[in-house]
Amino acid sequence: MADDGGFGFLEVSVDDAAPRLLGCELVSSIGGEEVRVRIVEVEAYDQFDPASHTFRGETPRNRAMFLGAGHLYVYRSHGIHFCCNVVTGEAGIGSGVLIRGAEPVHGIDAMIRRRGRGGAELSNGPGKIGQALAADLSLSGTSLADGPIRLIRRPALSPEQVGIGVRVGISKAADLPRRFYVRGNPYVGRHHGAPGLSEG
Repeated sequence: MADDGGFGFLEVSVDDAAPRLLGCELVSSIGGEEVRVRIVEVEAYDQFDPASHTFRGETPRNRAMFLGAGHLYVYRSHGIHFCCNVVTGEAGIGSGVLIRGAEPVHGIDAMIRRRGRGGAELSNGPGKIGQALAADLSLSGTSLADGPIRLIRRPALSPEQVGIGVRVGISKAADLPRRFYVRGNPYVGRHHGAPGLSEG
C-alpha cells in the first residue's frame, strides 16, 4: 500500500504512531538527488514526557512538533548532527517520533558520498540519517506530504517483527519502553550513548 495522501494513521497517540512508522519510507529530493530509506528504528516522545523537547511547552525551536501529524521536525544534536522526527497527533499537542535507524532503499551512492562511509554505518543512527538525507534546520516544519523530505506510508508490520526497548542517550524517563525497532535488521543502532530527543 503506497501513500494515500494523508496522515490520518499518525493522528493517534505517539506510542501507537511510533511502531506504525516502522517499514514506512522517507524520500529526500534535496540537491536534485533522490534518496529513499526504510524506517527500522524509532523513539516516541510527547509533551507529557520529561525527556521530550516539548515538555516545557512550545518554543521557537520546537514549534514544528506542535503542527500536527505529517510534518517534519529537525533539531541539531551536540551542535553537529541534524536529527529527523515525524510529528504525530493533533495540532497543538507536541508529539513526535525520532527516526533512529533506517535501511537504504535507493540513492545509496549519494548517501555514501554524504556520509563518507557505507554499510550499516550509513544510517544506523539519527544523526547519520539526517546527513544521508541532507536534512538541516531549514526543513523543520515542512510537510511530509510534498516537502523536500516526504513520508511514504507502507503496510504495518506484524507484532512479531517489532521489538520494544528503552530509549537511548537520555537521562530523564530513561526506563520507559518507547523505542521500537525491526527485529534482526542490521540498521538498528548499537546504542553506545547516541543522542536522543531529550529535553534541552
